[in-house]
Amino acid sequence: MTIDRKTFARTIDHTYLKINRSDAEIKRICFEAEKHEFASVAIFPVAVPLAASLLKDTGVAVCVALGFHLGTYPPEIKAFETEDAIAKGATEVDLVMNVAAAKAKDWDLLKREFELFRKAAGDKIAKIILETCLLTDEEKVKACELAKEVGLEYVKTSTGYKKGATVPDVKLMHETVAPQLKVKASGGIRTLEDALAMIEAGASRLGTSSGVALIEAYDRQFG
Repeated sequence: MTIDRKTFARTIDHTYLKINRSDAEIKRICFEAEKHEFASVAIFPVAVPLAASLLKDTGVAVCVALGFHLGTYPPEIKAFETEDAIAKGATEVDLVMNVAAAKAKDWDLLKREFELFRKAAGDKIAKIILETCLLTDEEKVKACELAKEVGLEYVKTSTGYKKGATVPDVKLMHETVAPQLKVKASGGIRTLEDALAMIEAGASRLGTSSGVALIEAYDRQFG
């Protein structure tokens, strides 16, 4: 496939979701994201104020990871978490859906969760994380349909804590939600080959901690 460098860089959500977070590491990923013109940095809520201050007026979004990592708490708490992160500077919000509810086929609960998330996110880009490796194809499709129904911007494959994105899952999600919603592939994307395969399958964003390695690989291959 053919994709120009700027477009490729803008698919990357430069991710740092390690438990041993430090201000130095947050500063590093913010510097890298600004330097390479990535779409965003993806971080835990505690790091949002620092990242927001560092990335102000850079064009790099502050993407916050919410509900990690199985999303099994009430919709109202998730809505509060979303509002709080935005108040502190987040400009994109990625929320793990209640995976247990999906497995139990409690679609009413999931729809309420998605609706409250949409409302709490306001005008910010809202992405719902399915954790696809734990779901059947039927459950993936149903969750995607609910996300489309309530007007979210993205469906996202994974938290990265499990098996991560696969090309078949990205294709299935894209076929279900396009053109109304976009797909974010996340988890296990470490090589340029992986990244391009996900984009070709329908992903518009890539959640990865290997953003710098990917853009450097792009430059070697296409530069």
